[in-house]
Amino acid sequence: MNFGFFLGALDDPRVHNVYELFAAVVVSLIATVLKFGDRTQIGAVHLATSLVADLQLLAAALVWGYASYISTAGLTPEAMASVVSLSGGAPPGSLPGRTVTRRTTRGWPRRGARTRNCSSPHGRIGPPARHCSP
Repeated sequence: MNFGFFLGALDDPRVHNVYELFAAVVVSLIATVLKFGDRTQIGAVHLATSLVADLQLLAAALVWGYASYISTAGLTPEAMASVVSLSGGAPPGSLPGRTVTRRTTRGWPRRGARTRNCSSPHGRIGPPARHCSP
């Protein structure tokens, strides 16, 4: 959603829709709230990166609101460039969380994967594993 808002000419307000930014903020906030219940280390990383993305998107929305309703100059190309730049920081801000998840979960056993059991004489599959003491 944020990617669609980010694409286009940097300083042209006609290309960037305010409702698309609003939707990106709402979805990001909902995703952050859903991450509060996870009490694992990976969950903490996900929450931190989600908060970074929220901060970027909320800052972009505040700049848009200030330029549109408070500033006497209105929504200038410079203000729009700031909004687009701030919103563009949200996806890279959440990149470390996705990277940590991929690197951490890569070594986890898959569902249904056969594992060796050293307690039985032949293990679950075949002869005893090499790492089992005789």
